[in-house]
Amino acid sequence: MASVLSEEQFLCSICLDIFKNPASIPCGHNFCLECIKRFWDVRQKAVCPLCKEVVKKRPELRVNVDLKDITEKFKRSRRNKPAYKASPRPRPTRQASTTDVPCDLCHGKDTMALISCLVCKTSYCESHLTPHLRDPEMTKHRLMDPATFTSSHVCKKHNQFLTMFCEKDQKPVCMKCTVSDHKNHDIVTIDTRSKTIKTQMKKINAEFQEMIQTRIRKTEKIKNSVELSRINKEKEIATSVQLFAEVISAFQQNHNLLIAEIEQKQEAAERRAEESVKELEQEIDNLQRRCNELQYLEYTEDSLHLIQSFPPLNAPLSSRDWSTVTFPTDMYMGATRRQFSKLVDICHELEKKLGADEVNKANQYAVDITLDPVTAAGWLIVSPDRKKVGDKTDWDLGVARESINRKGTITVRPDSGYWAICRRKGSSLVACTSPSLTLHLQEIPQKVGIFLDYEEGSVSFYDAEVNTHIYTYSGCNFTEPLYPYFNPCCHDSGKNTAPLIICPLKVTFNEKPAAF
Repeated sequence: MASVLSEEQFLCSICLDIFKNPASIPCGHNFCLECIKRFWDVRQKAVCPLCKEVVKKRPELRVNVDLKDITEKFKRSRRNKPAYKASPRPRPTRQASTTDVPCDLCHGKDTMALISCLVCKTSYCESHLTPHLRDPEMTKHRLMDPATFTSSHVCKKHNQFLTMFCEKDQKPVCMKCTVSDHKNHDIVTIDTRSKTIKTQMKKINAEFQEMIQTRIRKTEKIKNSVELSRINKEKEIATSVQLFAEVISAFQQNHNLLIAEIEQKQEAAERRAEESVKELEQEIDNLQRRCNELQYLEYTEDSLHLIQSFPPLNAPLSSRDWSTVTFPTDMYMGATRRQFSKLVDICHELEKKLGADEVNKANQYAVDITLDPVTAAGWLIVSPDRKKVGDKTDWDLGVARESINRKGTITVRPDSGYWAICRRKGSSLVACTSPSLTLHLQEIPQKVGIFLDYEEGSVSFYDAEVNTHIYTYSGCNFTEPLYPYFNPCCHDSGKNTAPLIICPLKVTFNEKPAAF
């Protein structure tokens, strides 16, 4: 192994023979003087075939006398041996074809390249590839098929390496292209363009990293939201179980009370009927007894006895007027309705409690908003703080799509992009559905809160003062941004001039979400 290493120290990496007039180049590598000159002539620049270090100014090379003397001594020590070749096996040769690429280091020979190096921009045959792979630094270079290398790195028109870049046409070009097809274009070297792209890549990479971090944070937020959603789901299920248990219990209790009431009424009626029947039976017995006595006296021959016995039989019986006595057969009318009304009251109370809970849950999504004078109708007067609209009569409140029609006649309903409630002429509130739906409320709210759940597709309205639910649009399909919608309506000859005010969050919803 030592002898082999010694021999390799005297080999030219270009011709693969022992040095002939060895010369040293600035990077420290040694080659035959004629080999390195010819190599630089072909490449048109001073570059080391091994380490690829580029010398800006081509040096005047001279024979390394010391290395030449050592080489001569080495040759004399092998005088009786045949000349050494780095590769005793024959070099692979083949008939050239349209896809074959010659070895860049085999001058004047018909040896085809087996591999091309993207870093060195050189194609190597089997023999010249060996020293290329032996260098530890070169083992990191990227290798590819010579035909592909030629098609992607060599100008098809001039058969020269693509060493320049045309900024105008955004394509790599060779030196001849710069003085022909791309003359007077903004030309830079491939290395300069590469540095520019790498600078852009760093910026893009930084943007990608920021996007990644943003998405990581969003992912964590979504995961946390899912976990919180699971917790809220369990709470909601527990609340529903408790609530429905209360409702079912209330229904059962009221049903039992209803049955007990009906049974008690029936029992009382039956007792009264039984007493009446007994009284009637007693009177029937008395009457029957008198009838029997009258029949007996009718056939008596004792006139004195007849005269004495008849007056008691003719005396009136103590009896009530049975013509006014009735027994009702439908004494339960209204009993079920009355008990059900109690259940409705219970459900209304529970609904109020649920409405207040919904408002409390909506608090975390509260936002402070102001009116946009640009999108306001021309006849509206917007206050300086953009919180109040003057000359209000009746009103509309809700949300609207970004693309709604703002000109001409406007129909406020979901198919036109509006989800709102309104009031007209001081009457009841109306949900702007199709057809419209009158909302029967105990009191007309003075402050209205609007809660939008975009993902769920719902818009809910609440009385912000008493935290009760007014109305909800559900199952909506929102496909674009939504904005608050306000309409203070017309002046109505001064009958309705109070302003429509956006209340500060701190004084609405018990310091909770937006009221209008």
